[in-house]
Formats: sequence, structure tokens, C-alpha cells
Amino acid sequence: MRRFELALPRSVDEALRVLSDRGSDAKLLAGGTDLLPQMKNGLLKPACVIDLSGVASARALQADARGLRIGAAVAARTLERDATARATYTSLAESGALVGSVQVRNLATLGGNLCNAAPSADMAPPLLALDAEAVIVGPKGERRVPFADFFVGVHRTVLAPDEILLEIVVPAPGPRSGGNYLRHTPRRELDIAVVGVASQLTLSNGVCSKARIALAAVAPVPLRARAAEQALEGKPVTAEAIERAAELAVGVAKPISDQRGSADYRRHLVRVLTRRTLRTALARAGA
Repeated sequence: MRRFELALPRSVDEALRVLSDRGSDAKLLAGGTDLLPQMKNGLLKPACVIDLSGVASARALQADARGLRIGAAVAARTLERDATARATYTSLAESGALVGSVQVRNLATLGGNLCNAAPSADMAPPLLALDAEAVIVGPKGERRVPFADFFVGVHRTVLAPDEILLEIVVPAPGPRSGGNYLRHTPRRELDIAVVGVASQLTLSNGVCSKARIALAAVAPVPLRARAAEQALEGKPVTAEAIERAAELAVGVAKPISDQRGSADYRRHLVRVLTRRTLRTALARAGA
């Protein structure tokens, strides 16, 4: 690994100032579990690494009646164990519990998992299913971007070179809501998803008032299965409706074949995991 300068800002303004001064020579670090291996393997060669762990707002985790605010430097292990996340934002806590090993999860952060923008990122589908927004700061101030628009390609996001993902805002799902995240991997731990699916349902007066289904590892970016969602909304969530939604979710997937699984196998997994996550989300919503 090449030598590099380490910056330890104590505020957002200081972090933005260093990022502006160093330009393309700088990379942001929250936990380092993605960045440092890439640097070690020579894939990235920054002259300056800006460590955000000293920025208090990037490490904040706060819940109120409106929802959950998660700093970009909050560790996956923290989300996995947080009582509010486990009770109300269950799919997000479940995804945090699947990142690497316990040792990795104590370092790996939500912001790092998202900004690395791997198609298989475990923590992205629950955020899409929960209608979360990215809070981004830069020289021009703050802006919010829905996570449905945050990813633009493999390892590419809407972040400009002089911007920082500061926090993630997740609106409260509301009463009679339930969610679930599942993935398939060849190994139980220390592996990436062959396919990942997050489902979120809200019930009202015996029908589904809101449905969200998000997929990972089946396209260049995590994406929502909107046709499947629309097929569920406004109707009772029956076994037949779940089966139809699972079939429609397959239609939005655009998987590739590689050494970890064929495109056909991935489409089969989309169907199976969508069916399973919808059933669990329905049970958790109190059906």
C-alpha cells in the first residue's frame, strides 16, 4: 500500500474544506472495510484519506415519531443491535447483521456500504423499500436524494467529487407495517449476495395500502420492482397476490451469469426470495 496523508476533521465544515482543498487526490473513509482493501490491492491510490469518524453528526443514530436518522459513519453492528431498528426498521437491522463477520460489522458503516455502490450491497434494498433519503452536503449546501435515485451505476452514485453523504433519513413506516430482508449466498458469512430482496408492506382496512420490493445483485444498481408493488397495493395480500408479485419482480431483474450463478438461477432466486420476504412482511404487519 502506498503512503498517504490522513486527515481527521472534527466537523462537517472541516471535512468539506479538506475535500475541496485536496480534490481528486482525496478519498473519504468511514469504516474502511471497502476502501482499505481497494487501496491495498492498488485499485485506489489516494494521496489523502479523510476519516469521518471524528464528525459527531456522521456517527449519530436518532429516532423519533417522524423516523430514523442514521449518520453515514454508524456501524452495521450498531444497526444490527439497535432496539428501535430491530423493532420498527427490521429489514435494515437484518441487512446490517449480514455484512461480513462480527469483526467486520464493528467497523463497516452504512455510508461506506452505500457509497461503495456495489450491485450486491446488502444495506441498499431495505433503504429503497423504506423510502429512505440520502442527506448530502457540499459547498453549495445540503440536498436530499431518494435512494431510488442514489445509485447510477456499478460503484457510482450521485455524489459529486466535493460532496459527502452525511446521513440517511428513514421515514417511520407507520402502524401495521412490516418488512424483511433476505439474501442468498453460497456461504453463511463473509460472502456477497447472489441475490438480495427486501419487502415492506403496510396494511389498512384489510388491504395493502403500500408495498415496496427492492432487489440487489440482479442489475448494475439496486432497484425497485415497481410493477410488483402496484400489483399488491389496494388489494388483500393473498397467497395468489404474493405469487403474482414474485413473478412480476422477476420481470424487472436483469441479472448476468458469472461464476457465482447463472442469470436463470438468479431469476429463480428473485422469485423465491420475493415470495418469502412478502410472507414475512405480511406476518410482521399483523395480518
